[in-house]
Amino acid sequence: MERIRFFLEHVNHVRFVRYLLFLFLGLFLFAVLYDQAKPHQYELRLFDIATETIRSPITIEDKETTERLKKEAADKVTDIYTLKKEYAENRVDLISSLFTTIVEIQNEIKEEKKEPTKMMDALKERLPQEWFSYLSADEWEKLLHAAPEDIETAKEAAVTAVHSIMAERITQSELEKARAKVQDELKYVMLSPSLKEIVVKLTKQAIIPNVIYDRTATEEKRRQAMDEVKPVKILQGQVIVEEGQFITNEIYHQLQLVGLLQNDRSFQPLIGLFLFVLLLLSPVVYYFGREQANKNLFVYTAIFTIMLLVMKLVRLIPESDVFSTGYLVPVAFGTMLVRIFIGERIAIMTSILYAICGSLMFNEGMGVNGTIQVSLAIYLVTSGLAGSFFLHKQLRRAKIWQAGVFVAFINMVVMLALTLLKNGHYSLTEIGMFLLMAFASGIFSAILTIGLLPVFEACFGILSSMKLIELSNPNHPLLRKILTEAPGTYHHSIMVANLAEAACEAIGANGLLARVACYYHDIGKTKRPQYFIENQIGGNPHDHLSPQLSKNIILAHVSDGVAILKKHRMPKEIVDIAEQHHGTTLLKYFYHKALEQTGYVLEEEFRYPGPKPQTKEAAIISIADSVEAAVRSLSNPSQEEIGKIVRSIIAERLQDNQLNECDITLKELEMVARSLCETLNGVFHSRIEYPEIRKEKVKHA
Repeated sequence: MERIRFFLEHVNHVRFVRYLLFLFLGLFLFAVLYDQAKPHQYELRLFDIATETIRSPITIEDKETTERLKKEAADKVTDIYTLKKEYAENRVDLISSLFTTIVEIQNEIKEEKKEPTKMMDALKERLPQEWFSYLSADEWEKLLHAAPEDIETAKEAAVTAVHSIMAERITQSELEKARAKVQDELKYVMLSPSLKEIVVKLTKQAIIPNVIYDRTATEEKRRQAMDEVKPVKILQGQVIVEEGQFITNEIYHQLQLVGLLQNDRSFQPLIGLFLFVLLLLSPVVYYFGREQANKNLFVYTAIFTIMLLVMKLVRLIPESDVFSTGYLVPVAFGTMLVRIFIGERIAIMTSILYAICGSLMFNEGMGVNGTIQVSLAIYLVTSGLAGSFFLHKQLRRAKIWQAGVFVAFINMVVMLALTLLKNGHYSLTEIGMFLLMAFASGIFSAILTIGLLPVFEACFGILSSMKLIELSNPNHPLLRKILTEAPGTYHHSIMVANLAEAACEAIGANGLLARVACYYHDIGKTKRPQYFIENQIGGNPHDHLSPQLSKNIILAHVSDGVAILKKHRMPKEIVDIAEQHHGTTLLKYFYHKALEQTGYVLEEEFRYPGPKPQTKEAAIISIADSVEAAVRSLSNPSQEEIGKIVRSIIAERLQDNQLNECDITLKELEMVARSLCETLNGVFHSRIEYPEIRKEKVKHA
């Protein structure tokens, strides 16, 4: 224990050690959570037989399968053709104009009295060249020489047939079938067989496909079909392969996709864990990075490490399908220790960190890596906060058991609430098991806190608030020793404690430490109590001693007190304050007395050996000690006299360089002066003088 404390004292202010502690916390947290973040992988090959049922640890989209299904849906969409009604009108106009042209040519020949042989030449000039491939030259001649009434009949029949046939959808593949209908349409036309055959041929050529491929509509239809395909997802907890099932290509692809094959090394979870650890430790680094000493960080690192190790041990307990062993974790003991040794703010923050870590470590055996149990996180953070809050104003060792019971009660309430919120059909036995686990967590927290409290105090030399409160008990052997052997010193110590505590709290120093240290700072006077004025009744023994001998007796009470405190293994902070509360101040009364008797003495011989105050608490106690003695020597001091004495003593300490080795500022000294004046004015306030009762009235009464 002594070696540990010796080591801590030497590295307490080494900044590099602080970085090493932060690094250790990060690496340790990473190692603890590594099993949860590392994907559980299997050594499987195609067409192997699965030796166990494998579930997906994550929810992920199978993009390859999704794209394949989309392509299949798009391929199933048939091409879209659009009906062009204007095609029928165009072809009707075309066939009508053909016969109209023939009639016009016949009329021109008659009017101009040209040779009938010129009719063919005129027709070639007016009709597209492709039409002449539909009929032979004789057939064209026969059509040109047909009677006008036959031409008109042929025209009407052809127009009717084209209009009727092209009113329906005609694709390229259906063209011949549509043209075959012309024969039926013209079957009853009153024309000669030869002329009817010519009209049939021309009408067939007038029939063309009236639907065309609509590229835009087709692509839109395919896009809609692809959009209707839902993404193929492998859900978290979904069974990928059953025990004894063959590993098909599809199953192998799914195992590879979720990262469960050993040949698929993914570092993404580890990178995520690294970033997560940085995020978790950032408030810890911020909190302790502002402190000058490393002692609290050492303590916090030890508590945090033990808490995570306890979680790991509890994790080894087999889980059931109904409950998680995470509810057994005594998380409150970690926050209670942090609350006792460091402070409330960091305890609240730590309870949140414990809850996050615990919810990651315990995941109900679902095999889901890296997930957080919300219900367990709520349970753990509530349990941790309950332990911290209950100790807020009850920092006594005897109260830890009560804190454990309180935490157990809160755990049971939270557990019951979470169980009912899940709307699960749990039996009374299962609910009773849940409540028993919650109760055990609180009791175990109290047991671990009580068990580890003295270990931390001994190893790290910690003076906790709980330890200070125990030392302030009037039944403590040393305080009873002062009370019985030096009652005046005891009263003086109580007064100085009141002054120092108020002054320390005014500047943000440790008021409780100052109060308790004041109780013991003059313990050395119990060795020769009658030589100190507050314990003298009926005479001063220094009147019969030389100044040098009196000086030695007075100065010795510091070293005597340090020896007594060390003998009783008192905390180092209290021993240091007892040793420093006089600093190297001058024992003025005996110095001047010796100077009057001998004419020359060394001032250093009449100074306390020191050291000078090293902390704000020691400096304030040094000032309060002198102020209390000086004010007590006055019969009825006024507020002005008290203020003058307080500021003169502070000025004297500054001029004598007694405050050079502590970090107290002039602004803080002014606040200390005001606090001391307020406290002393409250003690020495003016009282009502009651009129003296005449003796005569007393006699008559």
